[in-house]
Amino acid sequence: TGSQITNVSGELRTFIDERPLVGETHLLEATKSAERGKVTVDDAALFLANFDNGAVGTFEATRFASGRKNGMAIEVNGEKASLRFEFESMNELWVHDHTVDGKDAGFRRVMVTESDHPYVEGWWPPGHVLGYDHTFTHEFRDFVLDVVNGRAPEPSFADGLYVQRVLDAVERSAQAQSVRTNV
Repeated sequence: TGSQITNVSGELRTFIDERPLVGETHLLEATKSAERGKVTVDDAALFLANFDNGAVGTFEATRFASGRKNGMAIEVNGEKASLRFEFESMNELWVHDHTVDGKDAGFRRVMVTESDHPYVEGWWPPGHVLGYDHTFTHEFRDFVLDVVNGRAPEPSFADGLYVQRVLDAVERSAQAQSVRTNV
């Protein structure tokens, strides 16, 4: 949308202060040691964000969402529609049109692997789903096409710096008892 987050109110929590340290390792396997070490990462993070256009957003992340393997989701709710993407069902979007009559209203599932959807021209026939690895293939494809066509890649390094500034404001807010903090 081009709007920017202007301020945040954040909360960071560590629920478990100590965890077993890694014991012996072999290739991609490891055992846990009898020793325990201090946890230096957050188990949960959440923040409220205010945007320069008046919108508000909520963001949350946790390692303790029971039943979730990689439950990243993005939901955008607007005046006329809502859209939800869930990483565990990455071939689907859930769309709700707020202008539809009540008896027909509700979210509908849209498969994003049909032949007229973006990125599908290089993949399998409709109905054959894409996976986690294809996300990185799409990113690489976009980057190469931007270089070949002389376009600035999106997102840019400036976009990445801005995200880091937002996350820094979340940390500063959490350290100050969730006080609203400017980005």
